[in-house]
Amino acid sequence: MFSRLLFWKRESQDAMSAEQHKRPGMLSDFILGSQDGIVNVLGVILGVAIASMDFTIILAGGLAATFAESISMGAVAYTTTLARRDHYLGERTREMKEMADLPHIEREEVRQILEGWDFHGQELEDLTDRIVTKPKAWLEIMMAHELNLSPIEEGQPLKSSLLVFSAAIIGSLLPLIPFVIARHEILWGIVASLVVSAFALFLIGWYKAKVTVGRPGRSGLQMTAIGVASAVAGFGIAYLVDVLL
Repeated sequence: MFSRLLFWKRESQDAMSAEQHKRPGMLSDFILGSQDGIVNVLGVILGVAIASMDFTIILAGGLAATFAESISMGAVAYTTTLARRDHYLGERTREMKEMADLPHIEREEVRQILEGWDFHGQELEDLTDRIVTKPKAWLEIMMAHELNLSPIEEGQPLKSSLLVFSAAIIGSLLPLIPFVIARHEILWGIVASLVVSAFALFLIGWYKAKVTVGRPGRSGLQMTAIGVASAVAGFGIAYLVDVLL
């Protein structure tokens, strides 16, 4: 009997492990860092390449943009995630106070949420009564379905910051690598950088659709079009400055 219980427990743990889903916050952090790294540095080095046609200047500009961009994005990811966490905790405290001070109003809000889920009549009243007797369930329903807020873990700001920073570094280096390989063949470097960056953007869009929803090919093409267009816009501005000056 005990061995059966252990087997059942192990099977349940395996099933729960298999049911773990991709975390949307981590996916968005990866996409944010890698896409911005590729697009921003590609735009910078294309503009510098056309304006100077000098490998040393291109490399210096690309590396400066890489680290400035990555550090800035990592810091922004940390502060924004921390602000979201603080906002959630503040709203949670306020909601708990309202549950204690104005229970009849908060109960009615739970009732309206359930009514929106097609509960009616005695079933609606019974379910409302059962929920408001469980403070944890009551609070979580209000946070998720009245305020549309989700909790953020204690270490999430740092995790988001590190992921965005790392993804931005990798993404930023991709358009720069062809210039390092080509060295003084600047025109070849421009073409290769565009190809490598477009392919990387396509893979990011394809991966996003694979782990969420949508058509991978279409998502990849959209990401490529948006990223390359943004980079070419930066390149165009640098080219105009070079021509006018």
